Order: sequence, then C-alpha cells, then structure tokens
Amino acid sequence: MTYFVTGATGFIGATLVRRLIDDGDDVIAIVRNPETATQLPPAVELVRGDVTDKESMRDAMARCDRVFHLAGWYRIGVREPTTARRVNVDGTRAVLELMDELDIEKGVYASTLAVFSDTRGEVVTESYRYDGPHLSIYDRTKWQAHYEVAVPMIDAGLPLVIALPGAVYGPGDRGPMWLLWEAYLQNDLPFISRRSGYCWGHVDDTVDGLVRTMRDGTIGDSYIIAGEPKRLVDVFALAQEITAIPAPRAISPAVFRVLSRAVAPFEKIRRLPPAYSSEALRILGGVTYWGENTKAVRELGLEHRPFREGLRETLEAELESLDGVVR
Repeated sequence: MTYFVTGATGFIGATLVRRLIDDGDDVIAIVRNPETATQLPPAVELVRGDVTDKESMRDAMARCDRVFHLAGWYRIGVREPTTARRVNVDGTRAVLELMDELDIEKGVYASTLAVFSDTRGEVVTESYRYDGPHLSIYDRTKWQAHYEVAVPMIDAGLPLVIALPGAVYGPGDRGPMWLLWEAYLQNDLPFISRRSGYCWGHVDDTVDGLVRTMRDGTIGDSYIIAGEPKRLVDVFALAQEITAIPAPRAISPAVFRVLSRAVAPFEKIRRLPPAYSSEALRILGGVTYWGENTKAVRELGLEHRPFREGLRETLEAELESLDGVVR
C-alpha cells in the first residue's frame, strides 16, 4: 500500500510515517522543504509542496492508494488568524478536493477534540456538536475544517474517515503541550487550574489509532481516538510521584479568566509571550476537552497504555534532554 501523508514533519506525522514504513508500506510525504525533513526515515519519498497549493500535490497523490491528512497550524497564544485559516481550512479543502478529483480509495483526516470546545466536565461522544464561540484561533479553524469542509464532502460521497485525537504527549514533542512539561520540570509553572482537563494519548497509541482508523474505520464515520480524561491536578500529582518535583499549586479557574480579560487590552499594542496571552489564560481557565473513545475501542480495537507508564517515559526523556540526568 502506498500512502500520501501531509504533516509528516510534525510530532504525530513523523511518528505515523515511521510506523507505516515499519509495517512495510510505501510513503510519499508532501513537505515544504525536503532538506530540513531529517527526522524522517530514508525510505520515505519526500516531495516539495504545500497543502494550500493543490497542484503542488497532484502528481505525488496520483501515485498513492490512500491519504492521511495531518497537516495543520497549531499555536496557542499566537495570533495568526490568516495563516491558521489558510492552513487548517483552505489546506484541508485543497487536500480533500484533490482526493476526490483523483478518486483516492480512502482517506483519514485528523481533526481534534478541540472542535467540541469546552465540554464543561462532560465526556462527549462523536455525535456531540458545539456551535458557539471558540476559545482559540486553532479551535475555530479546526472546527471550520471539520464541519464546513470535511463533513460536507463526506456527505457528497468522499471516501473519508475522521479521527479525533486529544492531547497527544510523548518523548520528542515540541509543541504547546511540551511547553507545559518544560516549565514544570524547571520549576517555572507556579499555578494550574483546578478544573482544566484533557484526554491524554501517547503519540505511539495515537498513531496506532490513526492506522486502525484507516484500516478498519467505516467511511463516513468519525472516531474519537483520544486516551482517558484526566484533570491537570491529577496529572501533576502523578508527575510529582515520578520526578519528586513539586506539583504546581492548583487555584480557582476564575483567576485565569480574570487575568485573560486583564491582559487583552495590552495585546492590541504589544505581543505578549504565548504562555501569558489572553488566549492561553482563557484555555487554562478550567476548560475540559473531553471525549469518549468507546466507539473506537469497540469498532477499531483502540488501545492506550496506562497513563502512568506513558507519563513516566515522557518526563524521563524530557529531564534527560534538559539536564542530561534521568531521574
């Protein structure tokens, strides 16, 4: 099987590519700069292109059987709405339209639990839909890609399956979630909200979920492939057991909401560090991005390792990268 993969240089994408190669499949990856894609195995065919430029992908996708669309703009506290929409929305449209034009037999689109926004402590299923204001530019543009691009194209006959990961973690991550671990391990994360929570999925288990979605997922369906829901207070209590580094103090989410409103006027005249932006503080203000993976477990055989095991591996790897000492 030959797979076309977008987002192959990202944390999840690179892990997926390695998994596909290990499984004996062929992979063609679209990348903006092949010279910098050094983290990908030599067996991958790299093609210069961009998800927002349909024609740059055409010849490469035409040689593939199936498509994984993972490329996306993911920033918290960085205000780049034009770029976010261009990549997340217009890029998704370009990839899926090309899939349709080339009669690709099946594709998987990696959405996110963030399209459901703050579930307010409820663990929702694939049938849940949120239509209110969004907490971040990322949330809003991924919602648009999901509901205004992918779903209508599925309804029109596109052979696509949607996978919804949650908070993906693991050694080697350098995204927004990694910044949380880095700050904690350096004793630079004084407070967290009592209520904030995510569905945690180790990167290898998330990639396995994507592969299972491609292999066994029903065309036209959506599958939550996230791991178990846990609040940050419980995550950092476990982190303290593993590392002996004190957990951040848990405070009322109202404090973060007040701070978010307070810093918003300053953002109009000066860019703040992402961690102190109104958007980041708003997301820290007691939100839960929670979804139930029962359907994926039942239909795909989805499995996630025990969170303690995955967290220990992640924190030990990050400690080693920070100071050369595995604790």
